[in-house]
Amino acid sequence: MALARGRRSQRSIDYWPGFVDALSTLLLAIMFLLSVFVLAQFLLSREISGKDEVLTRLNSQINELTQLLALERTNTQDVQDQLANLQASLSEAESEKSRLEQLLSRGAGASDEASQRIGSLTGELDSERQISQRALSQVELLNQQIAALRKQIGALESALEVSEERDRESNTKIADLGRRLNVALAQRVQELNRYRSDFFGRLREILSDRENIRIVGDRFVFQSEVLFPVGSEQINEAGQQEMKKLAAAIIELQREIPPEINWVLRVDGHTDNRPLSGSGRYRDNWELSSARATSVVKFLIANGVPANRLVAAGFGEHQPLDATDTDEARNKNRRIELKLTER
Repeated sequence: MALARGRRSQRSIDYWPGFVDALSTLLLAIMFLLSVFVLAQFLLSREISGKDEVLTRLNSQINELTQLLALERTNTQDVQDQLANLQASLSEAESEKSRLEQLLSRGAGASDEASQRIGSLTGELDSERQISQRALSQVELLNQQIAALRKQIGALESALEVSEERDRESNTKIADLGRRLNVALAQRVQELNRYRSDFFGRLREILSDRENIRIVGDRFVFQSEVLFPVGSEQINEAGQQEMKKLAAAIIELQREIPPEINWVLRVDGHTDNRPLSGSGRYRDNWELSSARATSVVKFLIANGVPANRLVAAGFGEHQPLDATDTDEARNKNRRIELKLTER
C-alpha cells in the first residue's frame, strides 16, 4: 500500500500540474472568445437595427414623394385641359371677331351693333388671354415642382442603394466573423475533449486497484448485491467498506481537479425487471432504485464528500444493460452507477 501511494504521488508530480495549467489556460481562452463573440454580435446587431430604421424612413419618404408626384401630375393634367379649353374659346372668339369685322365692312347700318359686339368680344378675349397666361404660369410652376420631386426621389433612391450595399457588407462581415469564431471554438472544443479524455484516464488510474468496481467508459458500476441486501436500501457492511474507499478516492481527486471545472458525481440506481410485491416498504422499483441512490449519496456525504458535488437519481428497471429475460441479465441490471460529469 505504501508503494502504491508512492507511485500515485510520483505520477501526480510528473503529469498533473501541467495538465491543470493547460486546462486552466484553455478555459480562459474559451471564455475570452465567447466574450468577444457576444460583444461583436451585440455591436453588429445595433448597427443593423439602425440601418433597418434608416431604410424604413427612406422607403416611407419615397412613398410620400411618389404620392405627391402623382397628385401634381393630376393637377398638371387638369390645368392643361383647362388651358386647351381656353385656347379653343380664344380661337372661337377670334373667329367671331373676324366675322363681325367682315359684317362691319359690308354694312354701315349695323356698325354700332357690330362695334359693341366687337368691344365685348375684345374684352372677353383679353380676359381669356389673361386666364390662359395664368394657366401657363401654373403649368410651368407645376413642371418645376415635378422636376424637384424627381430629383429628390433620385437622391433618396441613391441613398437607399448605398444603405442596402452597406447592409450587405455588414451581413458579409457578420457571417465571416461567425465562421472564424466557430472554427476557433471548434478547435478549443477538440482540445477540451482531449484534456477531458486525459482527465478520465487519470480517474481510471486512481480507481484501478479498487475491488468490486467495474469501469465502463466514464462510469463506475457497483452490482447491487455488493452494497445492499435484497429489497433493501441499507448499505451492508461490505458495501460500506467499498463506499469508504470510493469516498477517499473522490476526496483525493477533488484536491487535484481545477476549481474552474464545475463537476458533480451522479449516483444512478437501477433494478431488474421483477416487480415488487407492493406489501413491503417500497411500492415499486422506481422507489427502490431512488432510495438506494439516495442512500449512497448520504453515505458519501457522511464520509467527507461535499454535498454540492453529488446527485442521486433512480431509473427503476427502465435502463437495463441486458434486455434479455434471464437471471444473468437481471443480475447485471441490478446496479449502482457512478458517473463523473460536468454540472
